[in-house]
Amino acid sequence: MRKIIVIGGGPAGMMAAIRAAENAAQVILFEKMPRVGRKLGITGKGRCNLTNSADALEIIKNLPGNGKFLFSALKNFSSADTVNFFESLGVKTKIERGGRIFPVSDDATEVIDALLKKMALLGVEVRTSSPVTEIISKNKKIVGVLSNGKIFNADAVILATGGASYPATGSTGDGFKFAKRLGHTVTEILPALVPLEVEDDIKTLQGLSLKNVRVKLLADGKKVAEQFGEMLFTHFGVSGPIILTLSRQASKLLATKIFVELEINLKPALTPEQLDARILRDFDKFKRKAIKNSLVELLPAKLIPIILDRAFLAGNKKVDEITAAERRRLVEILRGLPLTITKTRPIAEAIVTAGGVAVKEINPGTMESKIIKNLFIVGEVADIDGFTGGFNLQAAWSMGNAAGICAAK
Repeated sequence: MRKIIVIGGGPAGMMAAIRAAENAAQVILFEKMPRVGRKLGITGKGRCNLTNSADALEIIKNLPGNGKFLFSALKNFSSADTVNFFESLGVKTKIERGGRIFPVSDDATEVIDALLKKMALLGVEVRTSSPVTEIISKNKKIVGVLSNGKIFNADAVILATGGASYPATGSTGDGFKFAKRLGHTVTEILPALVPLEVEDDIKTLQGLSLKNVRVKLLADGKKVAEQFGEMLFTHFGVSGPIILTLSRQASKLLATKIFVELEINLKPALTPEQLDARILRDFDKFKRKAIKNSLVELLPAKLIPIILDRAFLAGNKKVDEITAAERRRLVEILRGLPLTITKTRPIAEAIVTAGGVAVKEINPGTMESKIIKNLFIVGEVADIDGFTGGFNLQAAWSMGNAAGICAAK
């Protein structure tokens, strides 16, 4: 019977432990935190966005961080397989907007409990509060691990320690250190799916959520990406779904010292001419009022002073005094409110880590290291990351599935 050690009790680690045990291996899972699944417990705002109903090619498109590497893993364990797996554990699922799949219970705890129950049934030994301090290899081959001053022998080790985001959940970059010591290349570690800080004084907008807006990401004035949907203003800058999606590229651009900004189109459904006509109708309706009081039906109240300031318009100016040129400036700002990005929030606040163990050093079919025999690398510790919507978790399940089966064999 092969002895398998899994380091890390996140989604990839637990899936790997289950698959290895199902294939007749003796499995010990080491987790340095007091309980497993800490990060899994906060995914999807505590509801656990298990996967996405998209097919493999669409999932790869939504994993801009080396998604193509997972072609084989996704083929062997698709999002449909993930759903069937959790249904077999008694976790009923449902599909929501954008193909996002959640447990019917909307409770991540149910998912963690189901995985723990399955591991117990299979005889997986789960050691919590047990940090691994060293992975031991001889002649480029795994021998075992060191934990709490004791050596545990192993035929294979599955490295599933996570990235460097949300360190309170146990993801503190340990896996990167282990991989480097064993001779692996670790690419630059950057925050992905993270809020952005802005130079502009927009603190008065804190808490304001905007729906159906289009946001462009610009590098030195050139558009590099855009997203449509929902965003949120915070005390430091901007967040929300479309900002998080754009943040991966923003993070990489900021690392190169390029000038990065956002342009928010507050009325993307209207052409400039249609928007001008709409403003004229509002001006006619509020013709005796100041301009700041004429935009109440077009914009949230918090946003009006910011828009007028950017359009160089005095809020107390009467609407019948506004010139055509001033109206054009107003239309331009409504269709492209600029914000200068200074930095991302710290990696500790990122949902996902971009960067990690170079995928060229990992076998895509088995997740085995090409450098150290019987070392398997899965989950966020590898240089793979994606957008929100269940794609990162699907990557974890697929990688864990491949590693667990192959390590046991």
